[in-house]
Amino acid sequence: MYNFEEIENKWQNKWESEKCFEAKDFDPKPKFYGLIEFSGPSGRGLHMGNVLAFTGLEVISRKRRKEGYNVLFPYGFDSFGLPTENQAILENIHPKIVTERNIKYFTEQVKRYGYSFDWSRVISTHEEDYYKWTQWIFIQLFKNNLAYKTKTYVNFCPDCNVVLANEECQGGICERCKSKVIQKEKEVWFLKITAYADKLLEGLKDIDFTEEMKILETNWIGKSEGANINFTIKETNERLEIFTTRPDTVYGVTFMVIAPEHPIIDKNKSIITNFDEIEKYRKETLSKTEFERTQINKDKSGVKIDGFTLVNPVNNKEIPIFISDYVMMNYGTGAIMSVPAHDDRDCEFAKRFNLEIIKVISEDGIMVNSDILNGISNKQEAIDTIISYMEERNIAKKACQYKMKDWPFNRQRYWG
Repeated sequence: MYNFEEIENKWQNKWESEKCFEAKDFDPKPKFYGLIEFSGPSGRGLHMGNVLAFTGLEVISRKRRKEGYNVLFPYGFDSFGLPTENQAILENIHPKIVTERNIKYFTEQVKRYGYSFDWSRVISTHEEDYYKWTQWIFIQLFKNNLAYKTKTYVNFCPDCNVVLANEECQGGICERCKSKVIQKEKEVWFLKITAYADKLLEGLKDIDFTEEMKILETNWIGKSEGANINFTIKETNERLEIFTTRPDTVYGVTFMVIAPEHPIIDKNKSIITNFDEIEKYRKETLSKTEFERTQINKDKSGVKIDGFTLVNPVNNKEIPIFISDYVMMNYGTGAIMSVPAHDDRDCEFAKRFNLEIIKVISEDGIMVNSDILNGISNKQEAIDTIISYMEERNIAKKACQYKMKDWPFNRQRYWG
């Protein structure tokens, strides 16, 4: 009968004593570097997902060694983070104790699996000689204006007194204490990853990814080209900027919707005649997560702002302005021009509030009710024509936006 334990121990001990899997520095052989996602040691050991992730690259690393490569196949621990902190709270002990205890379990388990990791190069992200480089990188980003601080709204649990990630408050409930999560304005550090959006898109042409993966990445970056258009507040002559990918439909705008958090509301508080109603709706919005606010199939709600109106810059038509929770301050300019004849969401909103609907594109795709655009049947020609027209009059400018946002550090953590 095959004695698994005896044979596995024999070979695992031999591999370790003879350092079979250690990469050699300055070796003339061709090099191969295999990197797995390091384990987060928050539990008592590995799960099958870890085994699945490790095994593919394990096979390739062993094959490369047989082919004469000098293989670097390291292992390590992503040992800072929320799961470890939560485990420490449950056990009422310091996160470092939990971390180093679990690293011991994980190491024993991984070695018993027989993976060919280079154990001379193990790292743990909670150790000073590792995270000093994380701090160094942040300093370089800050020096190069790629790290900045600004105010934004975050998921906040009043009972735990902490900021939460979206996955920690599904359904608007804190996963730790089950309290209702609110939106709270907070000063947050960001990394300016949007500065690299176009480079990321361009780089997709040169990497060996599947087409499906490239499409996912392209959609995540989410580059949208269009125009920033300035509408004017009639009562104050102040400009309200919106971004749209369809400036050719500007003649069909019959109302505007802005995020409840938009600063223009507080700035014009003195002329808003229903500010109490506005403030009540804003407080209700603060109790909803971004996920809840942006669900496509949820009922549209909102409040008309009484006291000022907007003027459409291309035809001087006065239009009402609303706040609604489906408009997010962190996308575009926090304001959208609404063309109910050609947008399902705008149409639903218009019907709910009995607002005007003006068709500006016929069933045949020809521009109508659009002054200088009437008769144009090519979408891009119509977009280019209206942008040029508005740029000449200093009421709009060609622009692009990205779905990808700058990366926030908005959760205060004790452990990492």
